[in-house]
Amino acid sequence: MKRHELREQVFKLLFRDEFHSAQEMDQQVKLFFEDEELSGISEKDMEYITQKHEKIREKLAELDKLLDEKAENWKVSRMGKVELTILRLALYEMLYDEEVPEGAAINEAVEIAKTYGQESSGSFVNAVLAKFVKAG
Repeated sequence: MKRHELREQVFKLLFRDEFHSAQEMDQQVKLFFEDEELSGISEKDMEYITQKHEKIREKLAELDKLLDEKAENWKVSRMGKVELTILRLALYEMLYDEEVPEGAAINEAVEIAKTYGQESSGSFVNAVLAKFVKAG
């Protein structure tokens, strides 16, 4: 899989966290990889998606706190689940994934938002993430 496709799959798996308890997520990960869309996925790609998902989950409280501080007039509790999931993924990449340049994390987040979010999702995601670049 290409990096964009991997990131999109991480987003989809991370999105499941919004609807399932932590105790259910082991089963959800198994179900996720049984999906027909992922038939034939390589072990390497499966490992990448799973590991990145886990690393992001470990940092959720910290990521949400940062988002609450920077997203003016928006708290994570008020954000749409799609946008919040995208922001968590991109912010994780910007802060903790040295392989992903900030600009790439933002651009990819905007593209995922345009695909899975509402009409205004791309600009919302871009505006929130831009605050982290400016704050640097």
